[in-house]
Amino acid sequence: MIPDDGLVLGLEGTAWNLSAALFGDDLVALHSAPYVPPKGGIHPREAAQHHASVMKEVVSRVLTEPERIRAVAFSQGPGLGPSLRTVATAARALSIALDVPLVGVNHCVAHVEIGRWATGFSDPIVLYASGANTQVLGYLNGRYRIFGETLDIGLGNGLDKFARSHDLPHPGGPAIERLAREGSYIELPYTVKGMDLAFSGLVSAAQESSAPLEDVCFSLQETAFAMCVEVTERALAHAGKDEVLLVGGVGANSRLQEMLRVMCEERGAAFAVPERTFLGDNGAMIAYTGKIMLEHGVTLPLEASQIRPGYRADEVEVTWRAKEPGEVFSVGPHEGGVARGAEAVVEIGGEDVVKRRPSKRYRYPALDRRLIAERTRAEARLIATARRAGVPTPVIRDITADTIVMERIRGEVLKYVTTPETIRLAGETVGRLHGTGIVHGDLTTSNMIVRGDQCVLIDFGLAATSSEVENRGVDLHVFFQTLESTTENFEELKAAFVEGYTAVFPEADEALAREHEVELRGRYL
Repeated sequence: MIPDDGLVLGLEGTAWNLSAALFGDDLVALHSAPYVPPKGGIHPREAAQHHASVMKEVVSRVLTEPERIRAVAFSQGPGLGPSLRTVATAARALSIALDVPLVGVNHCVAHVEIGRWATGFSDPIVLYASGANTQVLGYLNGRYRIFGETLDIGLGNGLDKFARSHDLPHPGGPAIERLAREGSYIELPYTVKGMDLAFSGLVSAAQESSAPLEDVCFSLQETAFAMCVEVTERALAHAGKDEVLLVGGVGANSRLQEMLRVMCEERGAAFAVPERTFLGDNGAMIAYTGKIMLEHGVTLPLEASQIRPGYRADEVEVTWRAKEPGEVFSVGPHEGGVARGAEAVVEIGGEDVVKRRPSKRYRYPALDRRLIAERTRAEARLIATARRAGVPTPVIRDITADTIVMERIRGEVLKYVTTPETIRLAGETVGRLHGTGIVHGDLTTSNMIVRGDQCVLIDFGLAATSSEVENRGVDLHVFFQTLESTTENFEELKAAFVEGYTAVFPEADEALAREHEVELRGRYL
């Protein structure tokens, strides 16, 4: 334990902002000196040089009582290598000079922990949106599990990239937000792949648009933020939690906050966002997380204090929450009634299921209508196509613009019965689906029902016709990511899935190899 008057010094410098803070029972001191590039984006070496040049001044502003320091915490990763090395070197020197332990903090986890501290939330689904990271996380059995994330660039970096192409100042988010207030909607690409997102196509289309800049900014925000809120809602529905927390620098955007708040109101969930001081990269989040890690005996020997530029949140053992299972899943109606998923309201009758896509108030109306119509038509068509090819799916009875009536599948939702045997059945079903030239687009354990010796696929709302190995790899990645984030014996279950998948699909090896490539992309970019 830290003595009553003890403090933890925290140093943050993963990218553009060098920041130092002291934390005891509360935040004691915080000082930051951001690097502002004269033009364009952040150059890693220049950012590191900036951090080195102002390090003494930043630390001196908060380190007024060195005798009270009980540990030095630093952002070990993820981040830009040169910046991380500069901060780690300073942290080691301070640890030696003050003769106190060193604590290596995961930058992403620190955003979550300072958010929990600042809002009082206990066990939220977290949307973490920053320059290089866009992830949806939730706690389960000792780790922060990543339900979904960007498959290419982080949302903040995407906004900055667009801003640079129009000579807007860095960072680009605030300038885009200001211009968006005067804009109108134009159609831009919307890319959600199950729990994951892709922003590069959206940003490229926005850069190339000939529409007025205000309209492009408005639509870029509306589209990108709707994608983020959709995957957050998917995680919320899948996990059965009742709190949503927004963290990261992009979280300062008032429109993103508004959209999340509306979504949570519609689902009966609580929503919170920390005050602006704790949203962007800041030393307070490193000092606070270092404090709770120190209180639970987590320190870092000097010889093990190497930086980790690709440090994943789900690699961290969250020992300070070890007594919290963070269990997911609220059991919905299985014997009739109304179930609400992320995208649709499902009325379960005796023989039929009526699936209706209600309007989402958080989405711009034109975008909302487009997505509902496109997904309803595509879902009915692809369910029928897959069934004709021998893939277990429901029989379609009727379809309207926003509603599908289909056969009721009696069985157990896969997420409640994840055994090697049931997951192998799932692998066989997905293999057959891919063999027909269809990708599901939302392969989660919520969208499969075990019926006897079959695993029936449902919810084809994000499905598409594709024989491309990339799309098959993404399909598998979504499934493996969901499995890993919600089970304790992931490796065993993954092996069972692969066994079933390869048994029925001749091109399985190529798709699995691509899935591994997709997994490696999901890093600090």
